Amino acid sequence: MSLQSDRWIRHMAQTQGMIEPFVDGQVRSVDGHRVISFGLSSYGYDLRVAREFKLFTNLHSSVVDPKNFKESAFVDLETDVCMIPPNSFALARSVEYFRIPRNVLTLCIGKSTYARCGIIVNVTPFEPEWEGYVTLEISNTTPLPAKIYANEGLAQVLFYAAAESCETSYADRGGKYMGQQHITLPLP
Repeated sequence: MSLQSDRWIRHMAQTQGMIEPFVDGQVRSVDGHRVISFGLSSYGYDLRVAREFKLFTNLHSSVVDPKNFKESAFVDLETDVCMIPPNSFALARSVEYFRIPRNVLTLCIGKSTYARCGIIVNVTPFEPEWEGYVTLEISNTTPLPAKIYANEGLAQVLFYAAAESCETSYADRGGKYMGQQHITLPLP
């Protein structure tokens, strides 16, 4: 597998709809205001976080159970700035919709701006032929509230292309997170 460059990412986004909407280059300010950068970079794509958040709450004495995760463990928010309480987390979704080619695997890692503030973004790989909006997990590891800015950069996607296509893709397996349109909770 080899890491793909900005030329390859641009070509795939423009001809195959791999990323929609696609921002061709790094955006660092919008309407004269500094933002956490997003868009095409040298060897990746910095995705944005949408205005939809599911903020974890222990209001109902929830238990974190990946086989039976309760919707009531979250408070739904639509906001430009999400405040994540200390030592807590939120789920969100990307602004961009991704369509991953059959011979590609992606790794998604948090941006350094947030990492340097103790905010960790965890996303699993986008498997070959997966498509959808990305569900993002944002952890505040600090003892203080943390701000997450909607419509700004949150994580970088790195694209690795294989010399040959896989035998069985995520679509072939009927992957349970295929075609996500909204923030998706764990599915057993």
